[in-house]
Amino acid sequence: MSRLRIYDERKPEAAIGEFHEHAAIAHELRQAGVRFERWEANAPVRPGASQDEVIDAYRGDIDRLMESEGYQAVDVISLKPDHPDRANLRRKFLDEHTHSEDEVRFFVAGAGQFTLHIAGKVYEVLCEQGDLIGVPDGTRHWFDMSESPYFVAIRLFTNKDGWVAHFTGDEIAQRFPRMEPHASAVTT
Repeated sequence: MSRLRIYDERKPEAAIGEFHEHAAIAHELRQAGVRFERWEANAPVRPGASQDEVIDAYRGDIDRLMESEGYQAVDVISLKPDHPDRANLRRKFLDEHTHSEDEVRFFVAGAGQFTLHIAGKVYEVLCEQGDLIGVPDGTRHWFDMSESPYFVAIRLFTNKDGWVAHFTGDEIAQRFPRMEPHASAVTT
């Protein structure tokens, strides 16, 4: 189940709000300038589907966003718990950073946790299968996939070559909860 927890940036020990219904999560994030949508496949996506098959299953929503937001590239990323470099990949985005373009992810399977630092608040967003999150460029955030990662995600880019993390140097991410291993973490 998708989840949003909101914290005061100075109090990581206690959330000031928690939401589990998609409409409530989308409303809260929209107030912070963040896109949160639910997508449905227009065709079944079988385990082990190719990148083209995954993209084709969500082509209508992908094309809508590419046209309305100007995204130029799309790809699929997949990570399983047995990936030999999973610890390094996880560590890569655990510190607060920004990007010079939107970070848009749609979770075809599995889960990941985006934590956003906006206007004195911290928004911890557990994204699961069917969730799309659009983190606007320049937004301070970090991403966790847990110690046992499992996800398949569609990524949209304005300029795939230009997608680079700019680390803020703030240690805030170290004070907030990490993602627990997810129930849908499978090795198929």
